[in-house]
Amino acid sequence: MDLFEFTRKGEKDKRYQPLADRVRPKTLDEFIGQEHILGPGKILQEAILSDQLMSMIFWGPPGTGKTTLAYIIAAETNSDFFALSAVTSGVSEVRKILERARLNLRLNKRTILFIDEIHRFNKAQQDALLHEVEDGTILLIGATTENPSFEVISPLLSRCRVFKLNPLSETELKQIIERALQQDVELRRLAVQLDEDACALIVHLANSDARVALNALEMAVKLAQRKRDDGVHVTRADVEQAFQQRALFYDKKGDYHYDTISAFIKSIRGSDPDAAVYWMARMIEAGEDPKFIARRMIILASEDIGNADPLALVIATAGFTAVDYIGMPEGRIVLSQVATYLASAPKSNAAFLAIEKALQEVKSTELESVPLHLRNAPTPLMEQLGYGKDYKYAHSYEDHFVEQNYLPEKLKDKIFYHPTDIGSEKMIKERLEKLWPKRKNSAKKEKTE
Repeated sequence: MDLFEFTRKGEKDKRYQPLADRVRPKTLDEFIGQEHILGPGKILQEAILSDQLMSMIFWGPPGTGKTTLAYIIAAETNSDFFALSAVTSGVSEVRKILERARLNLRLNKRTILFIDEIHRFNKAQQDALLHEVEDGTILLIGATTENPSFEVISPLLSRCRVFKLNPLSETELKQIIERALQQDVELRRLAVQLDEDACALIVHLANSDARVALNALEMAVKLAQRKRDDGVHVTRADVEQAFQQRALFYDKKGDYHYDTISAFIKSIRGSDPDAAVYWMARMIEAGEDPKFIARRMIILASEDIGNADPLALVIATAGFTAVDYIGMPEGRIVLSQVATYLASAPKSNAAFLAIEKALQEVKSTELESVPLHLRNAPTPLMEQLGYGKDYKYAHSYEDHFVEQNYLPEKLKDKIFYHPTDIGSEKMIKERLEKLWPKRKNSAKKEKTE
């Protein structure tokens, strides 16, 4: 069996196939979830059904159907399909497939190259794909759990359409479990009975991951077989025991730690550096991508600390750069420094709330024109029309400030940013109240209320 037979056909002895692989949907009709791109009339469904495909990247959490969609697209469009994992494959494997793709092109047959975990390809490996993606020799489908804006090189990203896959809902996970019970030959042979509360527990603990749910169901079935002689009746206790044995059927890198990253972020937000480094240690030990941890801390630095300590964003960003430069295991020291600093810093979400309020205002109200005095006037005609007229240049005034309206007229008294009395933000608040009467009046009103 050569490379192409192996990667194209992927033949396996079904006795050793996990349940998640055995019940993988083979058509769009069988696929559950991602209605925002696969529902009737939605962009990806239309592209598949009309065979008007483009190179694409599926970005989303594990177990949401990225790999399955790639297989379905190949089947629905009768394309020659090759699958690689970026973890174990290199440029040589890619080049062999590109050679076959060039032959297929002469035979008027499309070639689809699916690369799982494409974010793990380095720049040179991604560069090797550029020309053939550009001229249509291959149709590339990449799958990633990481934001492709950070992990895929710009030239390749510009040649692909990114589709964001959402976490599966509890209803969708339940449908996937029920479908497996109805369609899998082995589960039907065993006449598996799954208690309702056992199913609900699988859905809850699977945390939106279909693969986790199906693997847990399979483990629970095996446990039920061992414990009882009166048929396979899966109870809540079987599911609890199956999830205690997660390490038996998930490797560390396949089990994405959304629950742990949540605990980590909440510990920093809650100003507990001890809990923060504990959860970080759990993620590092489990093989989590250190750059993922660093990126999340950059977001937190603005969302949860903001101007209460403006250095937080600087330190978090520098931490990401340092981890990117030096890698692991030394990167853990940098991550620890950033996490403990952020956890110990004063907290404010005022900057986050400000943009949320401003966005809501933009979405919910009529948009007024930019006031004339704020407009630029690069031509004589614009000057005649009043562009820039009566604009007051702040640096020409005492303290480099002059009171004038910078908002549309109907919003001139609107306040979106409400600094707290914490850390550096207290000084910001005091300065803004000194400069702006509307803020001073708002503060007085708050005190009287």
